[in-house]
Amino acid sequence: MRHLARLADYCSITNMHTKNLAIVWAPNLLRSKQIESACFSGTAAFMEVRIQSVVVEFILNHVDVLFSSKLSSVIRDGAGEHL
Repeated sequence: MRHLARLADYCSITNMHTKNLAIVWAPNLLRSKQIESACFSGTAAFMEVRIQSVVVEFILNHVDVLFSSKLSSVIRDGAGEHL
């Protein structure tokens, strides 16, 4: 994810900003067996992929926070308190 976020830094050259990267990569990063099944209609599949791309775009826009060591330690320490 950090690599894709770094690619977005060069969007002025490549035109691959976070939204475009999310559209391209979301189906691979958040693969859904429901979409691949024959019973999933075209419109429903499109909506599912759209949701996936919004999620990936959010992650790319917040990669520094979501994947920071500080957040990881807070989650790890907080999880121990609830056990």
